[in-house]
Amino acid sequence: MVKKSKKDNIAEYILYLWQLEDYLRAFPEQAEATQELSELNEMMHREGVMDGGHVQMADIALNELEELHSTLLNEDAMYRAAVIRLQPSLNLLKAKTDRPTMSDIEACLTLLYQIMMLRLQKKEISAETVSVQQQATALLQFLSRAYYNSGNMD
Repeated sequence: MVKKSKKDNIAEYILYLWQLEDYLRAFPEQAEATQELSELNEMMHREGVMDGGHVQMADIALNELEELHSTLLNEDAMYRAAVIRLQPSLNLLKAKTDRPTMSDIEACLTLLYQIMMLRLQKKEISAETVSVQQQATALLQFLSRAYYNSGNMD
């Protein structure tokens, strides 16, 4: 259904789904514009996420990333160090949301999504935020490569 492939880059796939969901919420009249939008719109209605939340396939992909994240925290010292460096920024981001208990991976994805929205609105992004974005991006790239190399893809 979705043109972005989970196996190519699972983090980009999740962000792409979130973007399409928001697009359909903002422009419901576009639901039939393409087969992809029509199928996602159907899913969103069926799963009751037209007003908020995410379709199951996005949540499943996020859960897969979170499981891999947990594994890597225990097995890869360099990965663990990268997460520790990013932790204060993630904790601050989580505290500013309506879901302060979200996972670190969801916080990284949320950060990247919010920055994408700010850029679309041509709003200024601080140097500190750009630095955190770069760290989150590197972490998600590492996770996506590990996911690809693990053979977990469907």
